[in-house]
Amino acid sequence: MLASFVVPPVLAVNIIEIFERCGTVDKIIVIGLLIFSLVAWTIMFGKHYELKRLRLLNLNFESQLRDHRTVLDSPESFRNKRVIPYADMFADAIESYWRAASIGKERGEDSSRARLEHAENALQRALARQTLRYETSMIFLASIVSGAPFIGLLGTVWGVMEAFAAVASQQSASITQLAPGVSGAMLATIAGLVVAIPSVFGYNLLLGHTRRMIMELENFASSLADRIELESK
Repeated sequence: MLASFVVPPVLAVNIIEIFERCGTVDKIIVIGLLIFSLVAWTIMFGKHYELKRLRLLNLNFESQLRDHRTVLDSPESFRNKRVIPYADMFADAIESYWRAASIGKERGEDSSRARLEHAENALQRALARQTLRYETSMIFLASIVSGAPFIGLLGTVWGVMEAFAAVASQQSASITQLAPGVSGAMLATIAGLVVAIPSVFGYNLLLGHTRRMIMELENFASSLADRIELESK
């Protein structure tokens, strides 16, 4: 039991000592990877709670909308909740529908088909806008997932190069000469993997959640278009 409490401090001290023995370039790479790790964790937690909050808002709005007999004559308050993805799509569709009806009456060319087409086009634009909103920050997280191992590899190659350069300058190979370069190379590799491994799991989980919510957006848009079509007849 005592060994389990003793090992972590020893490892922590060793890592600090290894970092101190690293070259300047490897230190910069390790610090940069540490910053990327903090950014990745911030994005993952922030995106998780954002998607969770938006989904709850969507479900609540859909439940309220389902309780109304008609969507075309829904209260004005339903179109003032633009922060909710479903409400934003709903507002665009209804406003486009009545705008087309008003213009059609002025021209004497009012038809339910034209109104429906305008509403459907507005739904598609709103759907694309909300899809981009869901995918915000995902590209940056994917870049960290893809780039962290390569940055770590850069530190590895650089550390090995420093080790060979030290040997070449002294014309002899000893642990003292090899240690800084090799230590920096291994630490950079570890840092790259520490950043990439949690990030790739978090990215895949968030990507699956995002795709499911985008599918829900598409289903809501289709359902809303059907209700508008039925009520416009």
